Amino acid sequence: MANSIRTGHERDIDHKRQLQDIVGAGNVSDEPAALEKHSHDLSFTAGSRPLMVVRPKQAQQVQEIVRWANQTLIPLVPVSSGPPHFRGDSVPSLGGVVVDLSGMDRILRIDRRNRVAMVEPGVTFGALKAEVEKQGMRVMLPLAPRTTKSVVGSYLEREPILVPKYHWDMADPLCCTEVVFGTGDLFRTGAAAGPGTLEEQWQSGQAQKSPVGPGPSDLFRVVQGAQGTLGILTWATVRLELLPSVRRLFMVGCEKVDAVIDFVYRLQRLKLGDECLILDQLNLASILAPDARTIEECRSALPPYVLIFVIAGYERLPEERVAYQTRDAEQIAQSFGLHPLATLPGVDSRQLLRALSEPSAEPYWKLRYQGNIAEIFFLTTLDRSPLFVEVMHHVARETGFPETSIGTYIQPVQQGRSCHLEFDLAFDPGDKMAVALTKKTLEQASKALMHRGAFFSRPYGIWSELISNQYAENVAALRKVKRIFDPNNVMNPGKLCF
Repeated sequence: MANSIRTGHERDIDHKRQLQDIVGAGNVSDEPAALEKHSHDLSFTAGSRPLMVVRPKQAQQVQEIVRWANQTLIPLVPVSSGPPHFRGDSVPSLGGVVVDLSGMDRILRIDRRNRVAMVEPGVTFGALKAEVEKQGMRVMLPLAPRTTKSVVGSYLEREPILVPKYHWDMADPLCCTEVVFGTGDLFRTGAAAGPGTLEEQWQSGQAQKSPVGPGPSDLFRVVQGAQGTLGILTWATVRLELLPSVRRLFMVGCEKVDAVIDFVYRLQRLKLGDECLILDQLNLASILAPDARTIEECRSALPPYVLIFVIAGYERLPEERVAYQTRDAEQIAQSFGLHPLATLPGVDSRQLLRALSEPSAEPYWKLRYQGNIAEIFFLTTLDRSPLFVEVMHHVARETGFPETSIGTYIQPVQQGRSCHLEFDLAFDPGDKMAVALTKKTLEQASKALMHRGAFFSRPYGIWSELISNQYAENVAALRKVKRIFDPNNVMNPGKLCF
């Protein structure tokens, strides 16, 4: 037994030295605090402690790490965003080595003419926002992302952006990628695949914007949404848009979600406005207020649901553009018996506009009410969202979960063709009974929503098992793909159906 333990310890020392040879001694850690930090997150996902944390600085090092993993058969868990994490996808299922990509934080290129930026996985929204705004452009943001959120990580996981009219495809705003697959092969997708080097492509005016390719393939879709189970991205190009010079925010309060659905459909069909989303009073108050006490004060003045949309003007005749689009939106709203307002009790419009335009201030808005949340999100259509809201609250009443602690976020995507519907269950992580109740509610609600047609396109945690049990053919196909791109199963094993 002693020999076995000693041999295992020696093997770990050898592995550490091998990784240090790849990335340098200062970029490999087996400190207990670092390992413990990566062994769990704020979700209910059960994890295990990794052996080490390695921090590569360049693509060649990532490639060597993946090849090392294939030789040693030690799993790799790629992580690009800083804490807090909520979904269990970056918690090691089988130990292994965490590949912390946060140090790969260079903005490699910004191309204003083609409205595209090339960034490494450690670049956060705040860092990219500051640089592109210098050139009169803006990043397509999800809803108030945390300050540590990776741009590439967000787009890889298909987090919805706030401006549906710029969302042509579920992959947007992700364009081309450079990825090290689980085989150790480095591959470029889309227009970046060639012909020629990146520098030669830039000289000829190309910008690595088209995601399709090489040939007729869409190989970037293999890694998008894969939770790090097929490869590691070393850079990606992402779409940008022009920075508005004039913006006006409007709100429509309502008692029930269905009161504004037809109006949202009409806005999206006509591509009127930029940001467009629906928040309930809890989530809106959490974005605006810094702590639980002020959240309660703010929400008490708000209607149950608020539709928020922004009309913007750009470089050419911005005031005129805002004026005529405002008139059109108001006329359409009146035809539905609605009255958009620039202000609501409890809402500072300028503060809200800022909140929609930048990462969340600390503490992160989802943690302000009770200290933690359990997320339930899926795709549906706008007209079905009232049904799912009722299903969620019906389950909460059955389990005894307080309905006042459920936040709701509805985000039209793909120009209103569908929507991201999210429920945020706030709870006190220090209260064992509250934790158990939240977990029970999460599980029961997920099953009930799926039974009614909710499409969990990003299957984290228990959702992966629920989906795998229903779609055996898809699971078999995905496992074939896994064997092609990661034959030794070293990339984040235990996630999805792998």
